[in-house]
Amino acid sequence: MNAKVIVVTSGKGGVGKTTTTANIGAALAKLGEKVVVIDVDVGLRNLDVVMGLESRVVFDLVDVLEGKCRLSQAVIRDKRVDTLYLLPASQTRDKDALDPEVFKGVVRQLIEEEGFTRVLIDSPAGIESGFRTAAAPAEGALVVVNPEVSSVRDADRIIGLLEAQQIREIRLVINRLRPKMVASGNMLSEADVLEILGVKPIGIIPEDDGILVSTNVGEPAVLGKSAAGQAFMDTARRLKGEDVPYPKLEQDRGFLAALRRLFGGA
Repeated sequence: MNAKVIVVTSGKGGVGKTTTTANIGAALAKLGEKVVVIDVDVGLRNLDVVMGLESRVVFDLVDVLEGKCRLSQAVIRDKRVDTLYLLPASQTRDKDALDPEVFKGVVRQLIEEEGFTRVLIDSPAGIESGFRTAAAPAEGALVVVNPEVSSVRDADRIIGLLEAQQIREIRLVINRLRPKMVASGNMLSEADVLEILGVKPIGIIPEDDGILVSTNVGEPAVLGKSAAGQAFMDTARRLKGEDVPYPKLEQDRGFLAALRRLFGGA
């Protein structure tokens, strides 16, 4: 994926968007990139907690946009990965405090003056003004989707909006996939999601209890050893253009295949 500025978004909340942002950001940094992750979910600030940096937040994105501090004062360096940084959201303001044009200027400054090679923007879920602001400077998008019908339906709408904003590089991160449920036909498979949305996945993340633990302790899973952490690392390597094979699920039939069998199709 050539895009330097990538918005991480989803149609609905609770699909793992913030966890995805933190992990792919940390993985890209471990792979040698200088990465800043930006939390645009104003009023619901979570990215700093997932990354374990909440105690170090002094200034936030809105302070930068309103000129109350310099950009360098608000950006926090992660001490575990030297090239990973966070620009946190405000917890006390609402999404209307964000001006898309001013935000685009801040992102441009991060790349041109601060030397970041990748900017990941954690967007609010849904299609309101916060999403439009988050997507404004983006050249590419990662759409996080769970393999369930409601999540995929909402993702379809988000993809249409991203395309309307002339964002050409759009990829899926299929999160919380359960191979046994896919094999039994009780969960959408990777092929099902691709068939419905027409967008290629760049990451397939298995359901993993270790993610809950890593989130609670504020340490991205890619910094430890877990199945999900390895899957996020593989996703980051694909973003960098590496040819990393996807895990092959046994009897990868999925929910749509089960329906076809039920109604006499394939």
